[in-house]
Amino acid sequence: MIHAASLLHDDVIDGAETRRGSPSSNVEYGNKMSILAGDFMLGRASVALARLRNSEVVELMATVIANLVEGEFMQLKNTATDETKAATAETFDYYLEKTYLKTASLIAKSCRSAAVLGGAEENVVEAAYEYGRNLGLAFQLLDDMLDYTVSAADLGKPAGADLKLGLATAPALFAWQRYPELGPMIKRKFSQPGDPERARELVEQSDGVQQTEQLALEYSTKARDALAVLPESDAKAALVELTATMQNRKK
Repeated sequence: MIHAASLLHDDVIDGAETRRGSPSSNVEYGNKMSILAGDFMLGRASVALARLRNSEVVELMATVIANLVEGEFMQLKNTATDETKAATAETFDYYLEKTYLKTASLIAKSCRSAAVLGGAEENVVEAAYEYGRNLGLAFQLLDDMLDYTVSAADLGKPAGADLKLGLATAPALFAWQRYPELGPMIKRKFSQPGDPERARELVEQSDGVQQTEQLALEYSTKARDALAVLPESDAKAALVELTATMQNRKK
């Protein structure tokens, strides 16, 4: 419910017209109804959490909601600094922190909460968190990559949407290391005529997409490695398989 609520709000913020190939809620019912629907879902999720009577889990999941907003603020800023010369380590740290807050936090803390509710030992609780964190980072990196490599029909949403929204994701940041002219475009959020098209060309001419896929693979591997503390079981096998399935997804 928290995830679905965030999507309803995101579509309003982004002015999205589709969601997984269907008209988005804000198009069908308007912005006000979409925002209220998202708020209602957050309210119902909060009630469901309160009924668990587990203060640690309630705190964990409450911080997820705060993280979603914090990540959105970071995304609005786009990059760590106003520097336009080249992407730096700080640039990528900022992007990954934003990605954690907007995407991975929900998965990581949901996994941790499940382990806490199951009465798991602390090392398993920590492993569950690390699995979810790395899986979430890999998922979003691949999502950012697919925005450059998959058609709108296959993706279920407009392809190239990130650039049109002024967002500099991993493929563009990697390309920026090779093509300094991307710096000013990223700073102005690709707002001038021709910016999104030129930025896409530069990403395609660089190895930004390949580097993004490689980084996602590294996080997928970390997620799988985090499961080493778990005993062999069908459940563990399913979690391992999930990392591979996600790495190969096309939409």
